Amino acid sequence: MDIVLEFADYFFFDKVYATLFPTTLAQHLPAAVSKNLRLGNYSSKALDFANSLSYVPSQFSNNDELYELTKKYIVEKDIYGYFPHFLPESVDMYSSVFPRHHFFREALSLWIIGTIFGWILYLLAASFSYRFIFDKAVFNHPRYLKNQMSLEIRHAMGSIPVMVFLTLPCWLAELSGYSKLYLGINESTGGWTSVLLQYPLFVMFTDFGIYCIHRWLHWPNVYKLFHKPHHKWIVTTPYASHAFHPFDGYAQSLPYHIYPILFPLHKVSYLILFTFVNFWTVMIHDGEYLTDDPVVNGAACHTVHHLYFNYNYGQFTTLWDRIGGTYRKPDQSLFDKSKKKEKQTWELQVEQYEKIRNVVEGNNDFRVYGTEENLVKRK
Repeated sequence: MDIVLEFADYFFFDKVYATLFPTTLAQHLPAAVSKNLRLGNYSSKALDFANSLSYVPSQFSNNDELYELTKKYIVEKDIYGYFPHFLPESVDMYSSVFPRHHFFREALSLWIIGTIFGWILYLLAASFSYRFIFDKAVFNHPRYLKNQMSLEIRHAMGSIPVMVFLTLPCWLAELSGYSKLYLGINESTGGWTSVLLQYPLFVMFTDFGIYCIHRWLHWPNVYKLFHKPHHKWIVTTPYASHAFHPFDGYAQSLPYHIYPILFPLHKVSYLILFTFVNFWTVMIHDGEYLTDDPVVNGAACHTVHHLYFNYNYGQFTTLWDRIGGTYRKPDQSLFDKSKKKEKQTWELQVEQYEKIRNVVEGNNDFRVYGTEENLVKRK
């Protein structure tokens, strides 16, 4: 996230923090308070590392020794905020009592960026799928909820900021150097071969992690607390992709953040994969069954999961469902464009769904079924 944060700081946040929290604020606080809160543009990490300086300069440039020591230490640890990587230094960079590397500033900036970026990515990907891929005949499915799409959007937009907040410790740890994210591509980092291998390794690792977490979320007590809101959507639209309970969405994202803590991952690849994951999540909820591949856990497999609950927990592949005995092959009618929306097909789905729902959730159904009344076109 340091790449995103540096650009955001340079073009926006440096000026905002310099205006709202200028360095002059520190003059009105006791020196001990400023130091304990780590206010001002000094390197507390470098001070601890050096263990030889007894005062805190207000600017790096006021002490060449501290500046060089900080630069050496921060480069070795790959810690964000003390020195720019991509864009030049500016006056605003050193004009706030909250420097770029300050914990409070990093957390607030990341929460704002993550929330806005999450909203935009969700709405763009889901809206593209809705406009060009999604079969709107699903509005007439007997287990489609009354104005479901509107409910999905409202739920997702409210959950994303909380999911981002829960993810902040992972991002803050990465910015403080507690990960194996790297930028340089050379012999010491494995070159381009390592970069290319990271993509399938990331998919394999996270697919296993999500399978385990997703299956845990279906334990009865855990399901009632956290996962049941996502299973409110029996037949999904692309907008259901991020309509989770915040803890549910956060828990299933953990493998994406654990991977770079354990294994080397290029920083640009991290951003690409993070974006890809969001698009994939939309794709498996769009109800367009493009492939009957026995390996890929596509939209058809995930439709089975929403209809019948206890099957197809995987994210990208069917491997762990097959090993764990939870794989259910999608009905062939899903891949026939004429049969998949026949009344007989839907009635069979409802019959099987009700049997499993009664076991998983009990006899009382909390859902209100209907249509997307403002959009549906009766066939």
